[in-house]
Amino acid sequence: MGIKLYYTTVTASRTVKSQQAEVIRILESKSIQYELIDISVGGELRDEMRSKAGNPTAVPPQLFNEDTYCGNYEMFSEAVEADTVEQFLKLTEGGV
Repeated sequence: MGIKLYYTTVTASRTVKSQQAEVIRILESKSIQYELIDISVGGELRDEMRSKAGNPTAVPPQLFNEDTYCGNYEMFSEAVEADTVEQFLKLTEGGV
């Protein structure tokens, strides 16, 4: 599967919860298949997410196409506003 969404089921942050729910809602509304990776099950997944994102303090949600970093919630939200989600997720020729 191509798109991977790193998220967490354990957070006290309402912001993180709402951002994760928004990303999932938009992906589903566009019929984009994705894999959820819950970083709360182990620190190694959080570290993997941060390493792949190139940001030692990255917090979920973070989006990848396989191992290629696409961006965080703010970047995804901008792509939604510009109607360029497929390019943002590198699902089209123009997004590569």
